[in-house]
Amino acid sequence: MLPKAQARIAIVGAGPAGLMAAEQLAATGQYQVVVYEQKPSAARKFLMAGKTGLNISHAEAQESFIQRYDQAEWLAPWLRRWDAAWIQRWMHSLGVEAYTGSSGRIFPKEMKAAPLLRAWLARLTQQGVTFHYRHQVLKLTGNSLTLLNHQQPHSQQQCLSFDAIILACGAVSWPQLGSDGAWQSWLPAAQRQPFVASNAGVDYAWSPHMQPIFGQPLKRVAAWVAGTEASMGDIVISHYGLESGLIYKYNRALRLQLQQTQQMQLYLDLLPDLSRAQLIEKLRAKPKQSLSNLWRKAGLDRVKAALVRECVDKTIWHDAVALAAQIKALPIALTGFRPIAEAISCAGGVKRDALTDNLGLKHDPAVFCCGEMLDWDAPTGGYLLTACFATGHAAAQGVITYLNTLAADHAVHCEE
Repeated sequence: MLPKAQARIAIVGAGPAGLMAAEQLAATGQYQVVVYEQKPSAARKFLMAGKTGLNISHAEAQESFIQRYDQAEWLAPWLRRWDAAWIQRWMHSLGVEAYTGSSGRIFPKEMKAAPLLRAWLARLTQQGVTFHYRHQVLKLTGNSLTLLNHQQPHSQQQCLSFDAIILACGAVSWPQLGSDGAWQSWLPAAQRQPFVASNAGVDYAWSPHMQPIFGQPLKRVAAWVAGTEASMGDIVISHYGLESGLIYKYNRALRLQLQQTQQMQLYLDLLPDLSRAQLIEKLRAKPKQSLSNLWRKAGLDRVKAALVRECVDKTIWHDAVALAAQIKALPIALTGFRPIAEAISCAGGVKRDALTDNLGLKHDPAVFCCGEMLDWDAPTGGYLLTACFATGHAAAQGVITYLNTLAADHAVHCEE
């Protein structure tokens, strides 16, 4: 074991979790920190997420924030320490000011990810972090990495040893951006929860009647799954089914329903601003009024009316009471989730019981894990990035504790 001042630490993956781990380690000034990234540049998924506005965290009350995660108890200590307020101070230290939208979502004022990432990488380089792009890790053996440098043609595999290794390899969504899940072969299957799509669209087998509606939004509807509370929002009708943040919010409940019943059913209230009694009154037939005009005046725009025609039995279209009941709680029998490669994020990954409290692998204490490769799930809205930052910090702190313990044990051994 080298003295702590000379300890070499490898980080595999230059996404948000890996970069945050690198920053905490480099800030101590006590380690040689090397980041390996198989893509030609850093944080490609981070940049993609920020193209239309980088939602980096959320300003809701801390305890409510923590309950958004399926592994709330596990993540809570780190989410409390490196919370939304901490993230805003960190952004400010990089010269990037934060903006909180009306929904509570936190963004950089410029809304883009690129300026923040440029400032972050510049600071890491100034702190002495070394980046090796287009370096693919092929194998993890103890505290050694087998690497292939794609920058050099016909390069040979290289095996390098480190005092500690942090894996920040991501999950398996959007694999073209770098998180291809190849790291799963490095760990025993018993230590991994299989990945499933999260924050993904859902499938529904539309009839040809719906084709003109594809890409159009269902504006201001309420949605829920049996046993959950309804939420308001918009939903886009796509060629394959339904897509939107409102759909993502119920992914976890739909997955659980599928596991328990082998079925997935979503409910929609197409006119949540009307009571059922008010809607019944609006749906009562008027003399010489067409059905289409009656529905339009009741509040069903072209998209909502098309969905009613698609999903409601034609025999009750003229029955105001029966039709109102359907419009206020329209059941949509879904057929599945979009492929995991299309998902914004994933549930599954390295299990909690495979890790120490410091995010080190129990079977290999020199190796630590963080970010989306851990077995946790959260909705969109800044929760995903916040947990990546927090677990990156936690893994780095775990490395520091591990190396300090080794150094102390080494000193005692030398005295003896």
